[in-house]
Amino acid sequence: MGGCFSVSLPCDQVVSQFSKLLCVRGSYIHNLSENLASLEKAMRVLKAQQYDVIRRLEREEFTGRQQRLSQVQVWLTSVLIIQNQFDDLLSSKEVELQRLCLCGFCSKDLKLSYRYGKRVIMMLREVESLRSQGFFDVVAEATPFAEVDEIPFQPTIVGQEIMLEKAWNSLMEDGSGILGLYGMGGVGKTTLLTKINNKFSKIGDRFDVVIWVVVSRSSTVRKIQRDIAEKVGLGGMEWGEKNDNQIAVDIHNVLRRRKFVLLLDDIWEKVNLKAVGVPYPSKDNGCKVAFTTRSRDVCGRMGVDDPMEVSCLQPEESWDLFQMIVGKNTLGSHPDIPGLARKVARKCRGLPLALNVIGEAMACKRTVHEWSHAIDVLTSSATDFSGMEDEILHVLKYSYDNLNGELMKSCFLYCSLFPEDYLIDKEGLVDYWICEGFINEKEGRERTLNQGYEILGTLVRACLLLEEEKNKSNVKMHDVVREMALWISSDLGKQKEKCVVRAGVGLCEVPKVKDWNTVRKLSLMNNEIEEIFDSHECAALTTLFLQKNDMVKISAEFFRCMPHLVVLDLSENQSLNELPEEISQLASLRYFNLSYTCIHQLPVGLWTLKKLIHLNLEHMSRLGSILGISNLWNLRTLGLRDSKLLLDMSLVKELQLLEHLEVVTLDISSSLVAEPLLCSHRLVECIKEVDIKYLKEESVRVLTLPTMGNLRRLGIKMCGMREIKIERTTSSSSRNKTPTTPCFSNLSSFFIAKCHGLKDLTWLLFAPNLTFLEVGFSKEVEDIISAEKAEEHSSAAIVPFRKLETLHLLELRGLKRIYAETLPFPCLKVIHVEKCEKLRKLPLDSESGIAGEELIIYYGERKWIERVEWEDQATQLRFLPSSRWRWRETQ
Repeated sequence: MGGCFSVSLPCDQVVSQFSKLLCVRGSYIHNLSENLASLEKAMRVLKAQQYDVIRRLEREEFTGRQQRLSQVQVWLTSVLIIQNQFDDLLSSKEVELQRLCLCGFCSKDLKLSYRYGKRVIMMLREVESLRSQGFFDVVAEATPFAEVDEIPFQPTIVGQEIMLEKAWNSLMEDGSGILGLYGMGGVGKTTLLTKINNKFSKIGDRFDVVIWVVVSRSSTVRKIQRDIAEKVGLGGMEWGEKNDNQIAVDIHNVLRRRKFVLLLDDIWEKVNLKAVGVPYPSKDNGCKVAFTTRSRDVCGRMGVDDPMEVSCLQPEESWDLFQMIVGKNTLGSHPDIPGLARKVARKCRGLPLALNVIGEAMACKRTVHEWSHAIDVLTSSATDFSGMEDEILHVLKYSYDNLNGELMKSCFLYCSLFPEDYLIDKEGLVDYWICEGFINEKEGRERTLNQGYEILGTLVRACLLLEEEKNKSNVKMHDVVREMALWISSDLGKQKEKCVVRAGVGLCEVPKVKDWNTVRKLSLMNNEIEEIFDSHECAALTTLFLQKNDMVKISAEFFRCMPHLVVLDLSENQSLNELPEEISQLASLRYFNLSYTCIHQLPVGLWTLKKLIHLNLEHMSRLGSILGISNLWNLRTLGLRDSKLLLDMSLVKELQLLEHLEVVTLDISSSLVAEPLLCSHRLVECIKEVDIKYLKEESVRVLTLPTMGNLRRLGIKMCGMREIKIERTTSSSSRNKTPTTPCFSNLSSFFIAKCHGLKDLTWLLFAPNLTFLEVGFSKEVEDIISAEKAEEHSSAAIVPFRKLETLHLLELRGLKRIYAETLPFPCLKVIHVEKCEKLRKLPLDSESGIAGEELIIYYGERKWIERVEWEDQATQLRFLPSSRWRWRETQ
């Protein structure tokens, strides 16, 4: 029996242990009522504890600068869980108590009562544990970062969805660090940036912090630093003792460890991120900076070379926004109101600020009379409209105030003299500025033009002028900006007669003015005024625009009392056939434009206007003579092109006497004049535009063109020359017979027609900036550029037509080639070929034209395009899809 063993325990110990176990388990049942009461009491205390902690958290988290401790959040979560368990336990309380019997010492179902009683005891212990853990000295701590402070905004700007998506995608590109949004005041830049800010709240934890700073015109580095510091949890009493550099170090030390987004609203000059303490955003750190400004120049200074322009709304988008603001009830109050409301909306020209302000003003107007009156006020004197001055013009005026110097401001205000939405020719505008004295004409034509174009560029980049996308030679003014300019010109509405502008409003007579002596500028252009009989004392008048009217007669008295008139424009009054001799009393006149009038004889008194520097007599179909013009010894610009005036030797001699002449446009229609004129170096240097016409073969077999560095436009028609050559000029240090510089460096447009003796136009090699070329109705032209002659003209290889944008080839029956080799044509947009049967091949390959843009080839005959010999299949695939039958398209 060696495998057996025995254990002996005292009998009383076994009984004791069993009794304890039976007592504990029995208490689950017979103490159930007391245990439930204790649990309910403990839960009431725990809930009160929970409420106190939550209240503390709400107070400390209210500013967004405190974040609850993790242990506090864990405790609150545990309390919530136990609350749910308690509610579930309590739901079966009555059933469990009714199950007890024998005064609570036993149960009708011992197993169920035991389990329930045990749950009560275990939960009581857990509640007591949570109560003991729920005493916190600190429930939250200061946090340096909150992800995004959402900014409220009125969702009233419609039509920005595409713009928002474009801006967002541009900012979020991996290689993108800075986004610049620019546009005129009131166009919705801040709203767009606000939407970008709020969009960051929806992308989770990709960025540690998004910082919004309103910069404004008066901001300093310290102010920007303070706003950033508040966001990232810096600051305190010690900051008042630190300088900007020390604060920048503090900000940099915080931000360099974080992936941040900085949004700067309304900046007026470069914000030096380094001086502020902001690490420069890059692909490596993944940080982003976006800003809004009214100036494209600021975008450039911020290192953004391709900023995004926030433009005005399109007409239908404007109407949608206007309807939203005015409301359905007002628009539906009368059947005529929607049509009138559209007219009011159009007056805002898509500017959201104007649409909002004017829409709010009209929201309660429910009669046709009120809406009609609103249209009248906005048309005649928009500054009188409710809210226009305080809520719109003052906002826009910040852009004007930010212009550098009185010269820039004067040039800007001058643009308001033109009608609404009027395309203003840039060079013509600069001529006005020169004659007004804004720009000193004595600096020389090139320098004054450059200065004028610099001013225009600044105004365009400041979003105070709009540049045409297709025609860069024009600018225009947004209608609301124009109202702002007129308001400023009238001393903020205090002297409305100081600048009287009623251009393009359908006037049939000169408007009434209370005090003509206060008028300094008067613009009545683009109206229907036929006669002027009145005489007014206009002692302060300097500028008078009367162009594009139906003028037939101007009384002799009209010009008697304008001693300080500097600019007088009477152009495009095609029924005006005479001027009074009293024009001679305009002793201060510097600018006089009579182009496109029918005046046949100029007043003798005109030659006494010694201060005149600009005289335009172009397109005067009846003008017979200008003998005596040499008396205008200060004249610098003279326009004679396309007038009936015959340029003869006596007139050439008079022109040679004008010592200050810098610009002249003219026609040459006599071989007797052509040679001496083109041999006059000083006059040739002045020629800006010239038409050579009606020169017969017997008189000029070879037309030799001298170097004409200032020539912009050249036309040759109905001439019999057999060849066009260029005058050979060489440098003094070289024996090379080729020109040292391009002969026609500024020539941009060339037209030639009905010159049947010419074989080629190889001389165009020396017009490197040619943008427009039209060759037509010249039956013997075989080459535009002859390869053989090109070699003779230049020893160096010249690639022609590098700036050419438009090429027209019309009815050239003998044309075989444009050029012998393929050309890059990096700027070419349009080729138009018509009735050029022998032209089989275009000098194109698959890389020609503007990369990524369509080069359109118009053709007049369907058979021609079918016979074109393409360089290769890739070239055909590149250009054949964009070839179009001209006549079918224009029907």
